[in-house]
Amino acid sequence: MADETTTVAALRAKVAAFVRARDWEQFHRPANLAKAISVEAAELLELFQWREVEALDARMRARVEEELADVVIYCLSAANTMGIDLSDAIVHKLRRNEKRYPADEWRGRARDASRED
Repeated sequence: MADETTTVAALRAKVAAFVRARDWEQFHRPANLAKAISVEAAELLELFQWREVEALDARMRARVEEELADVVIYCLSAANTMGIDLSDAIVHKLRRNEKRYPADEWRGRARDASRED
């Protein structure tokens, strides 16, 4: 499966089938999934702790891919559990961010908008 040919729906179905085959629906509650996402995101972050990484070597890239996949898998499962349409949610959030961070004002800036006067 490649990003260019795989739909979000197909990935959601794969995750749902994986969870269902193991009878894990009982554990995939919103709070549990939010915690799992946080744990996996921390594991991804830990790979970069104390390192200045400009380019990933093959070993590091494989580890990053695994942790990133774990985060996305739990996000897909959370969307499945809560009936959230991820495509709609992402597009909606990007539209909000476009208004909050207009490109002509924010190009090349990384400061927090909440700290702007």
